[in-house]
Amino acid sequence: MANHKSAKKRILVTAKKHAINKSSSAKLKTLYANAIEETDKTTAEGSYKVAVSYIDKMVDKGRLHKNTGARKKSHLTTHINSLNKA
Repeated sequence: MANHKSAKKRILVTAKKHAINKSSSAKLKTLYANAIEETDKTTAEGSYKVAVSYIDKMVDKGRLHKNTGARKKSHLTTHINSLNKA
C-alpha cells in the first residue's frame, strides 16, 4: 500500500485511466465485430461509418496506435468492398 500522498493519487488516477481504456477498447471490439458481421451492403456501410469514426477518435486520443487504426480501417474497407462484388 502506498504511503505518500502522490503515490496514493497515482493509484487512483491509474485506476480511472485503466477503466476508461478498458471500456473504450471493449466498445471498439463491439463496433468492429458488428461491422464485420454485416452482410447487407446498406447496413454494413452504416456500421462501417460508426466504426471508422470511433477508430479515428481512439487514434487521436492516443488509445490506439495509428498503424493499428489504419490496419483495422483497411480490413473494414476490404469487407465493405467484398460485399459490393457479391
